[in-house]
Amino acid sequence: MKTNKTLTLAAVTVLLALGLSSCAKAETNTASSATDTTSCAPASLQTLTPGVLTIATGEPAYEPWVLNDKPESGEGFEAAVAYAVAKQLGYENSAVTWVRTTFDSAITPGPKTFDFNIQQYSITADRAKVVDFSSAYYFSNQAIVSAKGSKIEGVTTLAGLKGAKLGAAVGSTSLDTIEVQLGLKAQVFNDNAAAVAALKNGQIDGLVVDLPTAFYLSAAEVTNGIIVGQIENRDSNDQGAGLLLAKDSPITACVTQALDAIRTSGELQTIQDKWLTTAAGAPVLK
Repeated sequence: MKTNKTLTLAAVTVLLALGLSSCAKAETNTASSATDTTSCAPASLQTLTPGVLTIATGEPAYEPWVLNDKPESGEGFEAAVAYAVAKQLGYENSAVTWVRTTFDSAITPGPKTFDFNIQQYSITADRAKVVDFSSAYYFSNQAIVSAKGSKIEGVTTLAGLKGAKLGAAVGSTSLDTIEVQLGLKAQVFNDNAAAVAALKNGQIDGLVVDLPTAFYLSAAEVTNGIIVGQIENRDSNDQGAGLLLAKDSPITACVTQALDAIRTSGELQTIQDKWLTTAAGAPVLK
Protein backbone atom coordinates (compact mmCIF):
# COMPACT_ATOMS: atom_id res chain seq x y z
CA MET A 1 0.00 0.00 0.00
CA LYS A 2 1.72 3.13 -1.15
CA THR A 3 1.36 6.27 0.86
CA ASN A 4 0.03 9.42 -0.66
CA LYS A 5 3.61 10.65 -1.07
CA THR A 6 5.09 7.66 -2.90
CA LEU A 7 5.76 7.96 -6.62
CA THR A 8 4.43 5.33 -8.97
CA LEU A 9 6.52 2.43 -10.19
CA ALA A 10 6.93 2.04 -13.92
CA ALA A 11 5.44 -1.40 -13.56
CA VAL A 12 2.41 -0.10 -11.70
CA THR A 13 -0.04 -1.91 -13.93
CA VAL A 14 1.53 -5.20 -12.94
CA LEU A 15 1.51 -4.15 -9.32
CA LEU A 16 -2.18 -3.43 -9.51
CA ALA A 17 -2.72 -6.87 -10.97
CA LEU A 18 -1.26 -8.14 -7.75
CA GLY A 19 -3.98 -6.22 -5.98
CA LEU A 20 -1.67 -3.66 -4.39
CA SER A 21 -2.88 -0.13 -4.19
CA SER A 22 -2.40 3.24 -2.55
CA CYS A 23 -3.80 4.19 0.82
CA ALA A 24 -5.38 7.56 1.41
CA LYS A 25 -7.16 9.24 4.27
CA ALA A 26 -10.88 8.72 3.93
CA GLU A 27 -14.27 8.98 5.46
CA THR A 28 -15.85 5.59 4.87
CA ASN A 29 -19.10 3.79 5.35
CA THR A 30 -17.77 1.17 7.72
CA ALA A 31 -20.45 0.88 10.42
CA SER A 32 -18.20 0.11 13.36
CA SER A 33 -20.47 -2.27 15.20
CA ALA A 34 -23.73 -4.15 15.09
CA THR A 35 -25.71 -3.56 18.26
CA ASP A 36 -27.85 -6.67 17.98
CA THR A 37 -25.44 -9.61 17.94
CA THR A 38 -28.21 -12.09 17.17
CA SER A 39 -28.79 -10.33 13.83
CA CYS A 40 -25.22 -11.25 12.86
CA ALA A 41 -25.83 -15.00 13.14
CA PRO A 42 -25.77 -16.91 9.81
CA ALA A 43 -29.50 -17.54 10.04
CA SER A 44 -30.15 -13.79 10.15
CA LEU A 45 -27.46 -12.37 7.86
CA GLN A 46 -28.71 -11.26 4.45
CA THR A 47 -25.99 -12.91 2.41
CA LEU A 48 -26.21 -13.66 -1.31
CA THR A 49 -27.03 -17.26 -0.53
CA PRO A 50 -28.83 -17.94 2.77
CA GLY A 51 -26.57 -19.79 5.21
CA VAL A 52 -23.51 -19.34 2.97
CA LEU A 53 -20.79 -16.69 3.12
CA THR A 54 -19.42 -15.87 -0.34
CA ILE A 55 -15.94 -14.34 -0.26
CA ALA A 56 -14.06 -12.97 -3.25
CA THR A 57 -10.39 -12.51 -4.00
CA GLY A 58 -8.29 -11.89 -7.10
CA GLU A 59 -7.44 -14.24 -9.92
CA PRO A 60 -4.76 -15.16 -9.56
CA ALA A 61 -4.22 -14.47 -5.87
CA TYR A 62 -0.56 -14.15 -4.95
CA GLU A 63 1.60 -15.04 -1.97
CA PRO A 64 1.87 -14.09 0.84
CA TRP A 65 -1.79 -13.05 0.65
CA VAL A 66 -2.96 -16.47 -0.59
CA LEU A 67 -0.73 -19.52 -0.91
CA ASN A 68 -0.68 -21.45 -4.18
CA ASP A 69 -3.68 -19.44 -5.46
CA LYS A 70 -5.95 -21.57 -3.25
CA PRO A 71 -7.87 -19.34 -0.82
CA GLU A 72 -10.03 -22.28 0.22
CA SER A 73 -6.95 -23.73 1.95
CA GLY A 74 -7.01 -20.88 4.46
CA GLU A 75 -3.26 -20.47 3.96
CA GLY A 76 -1.81 -17.03 3.37
CA PHE A 77 -2.53 -13.79 5.21
CA GLU A 78 -5.78 -12.77 3.53
CA ALA A 79 -7.13 -16.32 3.24
CA ALA A 80 -6.56 -16.78 6.96
CA VAL A 81 -8.16 -13.42 7.80
CA ALA A 82 -11.21 -14.29 5.70
CA TYR A 83 -11.78 -17.57 7.52
CA ALA A 84 -11.22 -15.94 10.90
CA VAL A 85 -13.91 -13.36 10.11
CA ALA A 86 -16.22 -16.11 8.83
CA LYS A 87 -15.72 -18.12 12.01
CA GLN A 88 -16.42 -15.06 14.14
CA LEU A 89 -19.67 -14.60 12.23
CA GLY A 90 -20.60 -18.22 12.95
CA TYR A 91 -19.80 -19.84 9.59
CA GLU A 92 -18.01 -23.17 9.47
CA ASN A 93 -15.41 -23.52 6.73
CA SER A 94 -17.83 -25.72 4.78
CA ALA A 95 -20.28 -22.80 4.64
CA VAL A 96 -17.73 -20.51 2.97
CA THR A 97 -17.51 -20.37 -0.80
CA TRP A 98 -14.95 -18.45 -2.89
CA VAL A 99 -15.37 -16.52 -6.11
CA ARG A 100 -12.85 -14.53 -8.13
CA THR A 101 -12.97 -10.95 -9.38
CA THR A 102 -10.60 -8.58 -11.08
CA PHE A 103 -9.34 -5.78 -8.86
CA ASP A 104 -11.12 -3.02 -10.78
CA SER A 105 -14.46 -4.74 -11.36
CA ALA A 106 -15.10 -5.16 -7.64
CA ILE A 107 -14.85 -1.44 -6.93
CA THR A 108 -17.27 -0.35 -9.66
CA PRO A 109 -20.83 0.61 -8.69
CA GLY A 110 -23.56 -2.00 -8.84
CA PRO A 111 -24.49 -5.48 -7.59
CA LYS A 112 -21.72 -7.80 -6.40
CA THR A 113 -21.10 -11.52 -6.81
CA PHE A 114 -19.74 -11.73 -3.25
CA ASP A 115 -20.63 -10.86 0.32
CA PHE A 116 -17.19 -9.36 0.89
CA ASN A 117 -13.99 -9.10 -1.10
CA ILE A 118 -10.49 -9.32 0.38
CA GLN A 119 -7.87 -8.15 -2.09
CA GLN A 120 -5.75 -5.43 -0.43
CA TYR A 121 -8.35 -2.73 -1.07
CA SER A 122 -7.13 0.49 0.47
CA ILE A 123 -9.88 2.52 2.07
CA THR A 124 -10.31 5.78 0.15
CA ALA A 125 -12.98 8.46 0.07
CA ASP A 126 -13.61 8.01 -3.65
CA ARG A 127 -14.11 4.28 -3.35
CA ALA A 128 -16.37 4.71 -0.32
CA LYS A 129 -18.79 6.61 -2.52
CA VAL A 130 -19.65 3.42 -4.43
CA VAL A 131 -18.75 0.55 -2.06
CA ASP A 132 -18.68 -0.15 1.68
CA PHE A 133 -15.59 -1.00 3.70
CA SER A 134 -15.11 -2.76 6.99
CA SER A 135 -12.62 -1.35 9.44
CA ALA A 136 -9.00 -1.90 8.41
CA TYR A 137 -7.41 -5.33 8.74
CA TYR A 138 -3.94 -4.30 7.58
CA PHE A 139 -1.62 -1.30 7.65
CA SER A 140 1.60 -1.31 5.69
CA ASN A 141 5.09 -0.90 7.13
CA GLN A 142 8.11 0.19 5.13
CA ALA A 143 10.54 -2.53 4.03
CA ILE A 144 14.02 -2.91 2.57
CA VAL A 145 14.46 -4.81 -0.70
CA SER A 146 17.88 -6.15 -1.59
CA ALA A 147 19.44 -9.16 -3.31
CA LYS A 148 21.15 -12.31 -2.12
CA GLY A 149 24.82 -11.69 -1.53
CA SER A 150 24.43 -8.00 -0.72
CA LYS A 151 26.22 -6.48 2.28
CA ILE A 152 22.91 -6.14 4.15
CA GLU A 153 21.68 -9.70 3.61
CA GLY A 154 21.21 -11.22 7.03
CA VAL A 155 20.90 -7.89 8.88
CA THR A 156 18.48 -8.35 11.76
CA THR A 157 18.56 -4.96 13.52
CA LEU A 158 18.23 -1.31 12.58
CA ALA A 159 21.73 -0.76 13.93
CA GLY A 160 23.00 -3.31 11.41
CA LEU A 161 22.06 -0.93 8.60
CA LYS A 162 24.71 1.61 9.63
CA GLY A 163 26.93 2.35 6.65
CA ALA A 164 24.52 0.82 4.14
CA LYS A 165 23.61 2.69 0.97
CA LEU A 166 19.83 2.82 0.93
CA GLY A 167 17.74 4.42 -1.78
CA ALA A 168 14.17 5.67 -2.13
CA ALA A 169 11.99 7.71 -4.44
CA VAL A 170 12.02 11.47 -4.02
CA GLY A 171 9.18 12.87 -1.92
CA SER A 172 8.22 9.47 -0.55
CA THR A 173 7.50 8.27 2.95
CA SER A 174 10.20 5.69 2.27
CA LEU A 175 12.72 8.51 1.92
CA ASP A 176 11.58 9.95 5.24
CA THR A 177 12.10 6.53 6.81
CA ILE A 178 15.74 6.45 5.72
CA GLU A 179 16.58 10.01 6.69
CA VAL A 180 14.47 10.52 9.80
CA GLN A 181 13.88 7.12 11.36
CA LEU A 182 17.18 5.49 10.39
CA GLY A 183 19.23 8.69 10.43
CA LEU A 184 21.07 7.77 7.22
CA LYS A 185 21.92 9.75 4.11
CA ALA A 186 19.69 8.41 1.37
CA GLN A 187 20.32 7.92 -2.32
CA VAL A 188 17.39 9.74 -3.92
CA PHE A 189 15.79 8.71 -7.21
CA ASN A 190 13.13 10.24 -9.42
CA ASP A 191 10.92 7.18 -9.01
CA ASN A 192 10.96 3.55 -7.88
CA ALA A 193 11.83 2.32 -11.37
CA ALA A 194 15.09 4.28 -11.30
CA ALA A 195 15.79 3.01 -7.79
CA VAL A 196 15.24 -0.59 -8.85
CA ALA A 197 17.70 -0.11 -11.71
CA ALA A 198 20.25 1.27 -9.25
CA LEU A 199 19.77 -1.73 -6.99
CA LYS A 200 20.25 -4.12 -9.90
CA ASN A 201 23.42 -2.27 -10.91
CA GLY A 202 24.86 -2.42 -7.40
CA GLN A 203 24.73 1.35 -6.88
CA ILE A 204 22.78 0.89 -3.66
CA ASP A 205 22.62 -1.92 -1.12
CA GLY A 206 18.89 -1.73 -0.59
CA LEU A 207 15.72 0.01 -1.68
CA VAL A 208 13.12 1.18 0.84
CA VAL A 209 9.48 0.88 -0.26
CA ASP A 210 6.17 -0.02 1.37
CA LEU A 211 5.88 -3.69 2.33
CA PRO A 212 3.39 -4.81 -0.35
CA THR A 213 5.60 -3.23 -3.03
CA ALA A 214 8.58 -4.99 -1.45
CA PHE A 215 6.84 -8.34 -1.84
CA TYR A 216 6.33 -7.63 -5.52
CA LEU A 217 9.80 -6.23 -6.27
CA SER A 218 11.67 -9.01 -4.47
CA ALA A 219 9.66 -11.68 -6.29
CA ALA A 220 9.29 -10.23 -9.77
CA GLU A 221 11.70 -7.38 -10.45
CA VAL A 222 14.96 -8.01 -8.61
CA THR A 223 17.00 -11.08 -9.52
CA ASN A 224 17.54 -13.17 -6.39
CA GLY A 225 15.57 -10.51 -4.57
CA ILE A 226 15.07 -10.61 -0.82
CA ILE A 227 13.29 -8.56 1.81
CA VAL A 228 15.91 -7.74 4.41
CA GLY A 229 13.21 -6.74 6.86
CA GLN A 230 10.38 -4.37 7.56
CA ILE A 231 10.38 -1.20 9.63
CA GLU A 232 7.48 -0.32 11.89
CA ASN A 233 6.46 2.94 10.35
CA ARG A 234 3.49 4.07 8.28
CA ASP A 235 2.16 7.36 6.98
CA SER A 236 -0.39 9.03 9.24
CA ASN A 237 -2.71 9.31 6.23
CA ASP A 238 -2.76 5.53 5.74
CA GLN A 239 -6.26 4.28 6.54
CA GLY A 240 -5.36 0.68 5.79
CA ALA A 241 -6.90 -2.07 3.74
CA GLY A 242 -10.50 -3.05 4.45
CA LEU A 243 -12.89 -5.78 3.45
CA LEU A 244 -14.94 -4.48 0.51
CA LEU A 245 -18.72 -4.90 0.36
CA ALA A 246 -21.52 -3.65 -1.86
CA LYS A 247 -22.64 -0.11 -1.15
CA ASP A 248 -25.09 -0.07 1.77
CA SER A 249 -24.69 -3.81 2.25
CA PRO A 250 -26.92 -5.13 5.05
CA ILE A 251 -23.95 -7.05 6.48
CA THR A 252 -21.30 -4.29 6.62
CA ALA A 253 -21.83 -3.67 10.34
CA CYS A 254 -21.67 -7.37 11.18
CA VAL A 255 -18.54 -7.95 9.11
CA THR A 256 -16.87 -4.98 10.77
CA GLN A 257 -17.90 -6.23 14.19
CA ALA A 258 -16.37 -9.63 13.43
CA LEU A 259 -13.14 -8.07 12.18
CA ASP A 260 -12.92 -5.81 15.21
CA ALA A 261 -13.39 -8.85 17.46
CA ILE A 262 -10.45 -10.76 15.99
CA ARG A 263 -8.33 -7.64 16.23
CA THR A 264 -9.21 -7.12 19.90
CA SER A 265 -8.57 -10.75 20.74
CA GLY A 266 -5.11 -10.65 19.18
CA GLU A 267 -5.96 -13.24 16.54
CA LEU A 268 -5.48 -10.76 13.69
CA GLN A 269 -1.97 -9.89 14.89
CA THR A 270 -1.13 -13.58 15.21
CA ILE A 271 -2.21 -14.14 11.61
CA GLN A 272 -0.15 -11.17 10.45
CA ASP A 273 2.92 -12.34 12.35
CA LYS A 274 2.63 -15.78 10.78
CA TRP A 275 2.06 -14.85 7.17
CA LEU A 276 3.60 -11.41 6.71
CA THR A 277 6.64 -11.82 8.93
CA THR A 278 7.63 -15.45 9.29
CA ALA A 279 6.26 -17.09 6.15
CA ALA A 280 6.93 -14.12 3.90
CA GLY A 281 10.50 -13.69 5.12
CA ALA A 282 9.98 -10.11 6.25
CA PRO A 283 11.12 -9.89 9.88
CA VAL A 284 10.59 -6.65 11.77
CA LEU A 285 13.88 -4.86 12.33
CA LYS A 286 14.22 -3.40 15.82
